[in-house]
Order: sequence, then C-alpha cells, then structure tokens
Amino acid sequence: MQIYDVFNGDADGICALIQLRLAEPVNTTLITGVKRDTALARRVPAGAPARVNILDISLDKNRSAVDSLLAAGCSVFYVDHHFPGEALPDNPNFTALIDTHPTTCTSLLMDQYLGGRFHNWAIAAAFGDNLNAVGEDLAAGAGLSADQADALKTLGVCINYNGYGDSVEDLHFHPADVFRECVKFADPLDLIDSAPAAWQQLRDGYQADMAKGLAAPVLSETPTSLLVKLPDEAWARRVSGVLGNELANRNPGKACAIVTEKAGGSFQVSIRAPLNNRTGADEVARQFPTGGGRKAAAGINALPAGQLQSFLDTMAEFWAG
Repeated sequence: MQIYDVFNGDADGICALIQLRLAEPVNTTLITGVKRDTALARRVPAGAPARVNILDISLDKNRSAVDSLLAAGCSVFYVDHHFPGEALPDNPNFTALIDTHPTTCTSLLMDQYLGGRFHNWAIAAAFGDNLNAVGEDLAAGAGLSADQADALKTLGVCINYNGYGDSVEDLHFHPADVFRECVKFADPLDLIDSAPAAWQQLRDGYQADMAKGLAAPVLSETPTSLLVKLPDEAWARRVSGVLGNELANRNPGKACAIVTEKAGGSFQVSIRAPLNNRTGADEVARQFPTGGGRKAAAGINALPAGQLQSFLDTMAEFWAG
C-alpha cells in the first residue's frame, strides 16, 4: 500500500516526521512546502486506499480533503496542535493526536507517542516553534549541557526559518530536502557536530537575514502591541516568522506582528501573542481573510491593503483588556 507523509515545512513538521521515520523506516511519498502552504492533504491522490500521515497542519484547513481520503478507504494518522475545527472525523480509519495547548507542538506530541526515543529532535522542534521555556526545561531534564541546549535551539530556529517564504524559490532548501538530510541522524547533536555544508549555509543565511529584519522600521507600537514592516523581498519573506519570534522574546508583554509587503498591494502577516499571555493569535488572524493558526502564533496569508488599519487597531485592542 502506498504511504504518504504530509507535513508542514517548518521545524515542527520536519522534526515530527524525522522522529516517525527514525522509528518506522520506510520509503514514502513526501508532500510538503513552505510553512504557510497548509492545505497539503488535497495533494494526496484519493483514488485508491493508502496510508496517510499528516503532521503539523490544521485539520480545519484540510477537512474536506481528509474526508475524501477516508471515503476512498485510506487510513489517516493525524498529529497536530492547530485549531482542528468543531469535531473530528468519526471514522475507524482516522487516528488523531491533536492538542491545541499553547505550550505543546506536533513534535512534542510525536515524542510522547514514540516514548521519547528521539527526544533531542523534539527539543530542537520546541525551540524552533519558539517554546523556549519548554525547550530549556526538556533539555535540563534530559541532562543536556547549556552548550548542547543552545546548539539544539540554533538548529531548530534555523530549520524553522527555512520554511518561510511565498514559494520554495524563496527558501535556501526545499523542506523535503531538509528532512532527507536531517533524518540521517538519530540525534541532531551528531548533525551539528558533523557541520555539513548545508547546515552552515542555513545558519549563515539566518544570521544575515535576521540582521536586516532587526533593522526594519516599526509600523506601529502601543503599550500592548508592536508591529514591524518588511519589504517585498525574498530575504524579508524568509525572516518574517523567526523575526516575529525574536521580537516576542524581546517584548514579552506585547503582541508582535511582522507585516510584509506582497506583490499586488496586500500584506503577509505573522502574529505572535504576548509571551506572558500565549493566547488569542489565532482569534485575531481568523478575523481577516486567509487568516489562521494557533493560540500563540498565527498568520494571515494575504491581508488586503484596505484592511491594514483595521488589523493594526485589532492588534492594539485585543490584548489591552
């Protein structure tokens, strides 16, 4: 039977699949893309029964495709931490591990499912998903040194950074290729120690793009929100997500957003809830067309220019109560 692995192209999706494939080595068809390309289940052919693993994309955004796969006799294993919709499919071929708590992620759910067999990959993913306190606690619990924890953090953040862009052409590496390279290592610390050229390129690209992002102009700042504007350039699209995480870490009492110009006049938006109140980002995003995500971090794929001021007002007011 054909097996499909469908996964988000960010650190969480990639690290979740790494753990699964290290535990269950098998050749599969990979379906992934940039981080915001989340309607991935529709790419799975629904003409014949297959095994389909879907990791780190919202069931709510993929429900019709999942229903079609189940109707075709496919078995679906779904692991995720985004808003799933009002009810899960009632089908014996559907198995789900879904938890929307703001201090978990798909890789941590996979880690629990596999009994911690590849725990360091889950720690790297937690850092990549900006769950820094969680990652630090897990690293300490695993007996890792401060240097090892910092190395996993850098790896997770850089893998996450690589997933952002309007298309795979914006990225340093296709997410499927990142997975193929990383899955060679049962322990991500061994990958870091081997210092492959691709890892060095990714790390250098992250540092260069982040320097530009931190110098970008502030679009709006209030007591409860901080918004930065980036231009319609590839480096800006790559750095938008990790820049949002960094600004949130530097301003824990404020909701942060990165507003990136798009061709045609709309904006791509990355939203981070305040670190001291990691909830509401998804609610803000869903008030606007193409918006969605999870409680702590969400985004809008194409915010119409005419709604920019409304978005700025919403960001300023949502966490002010």
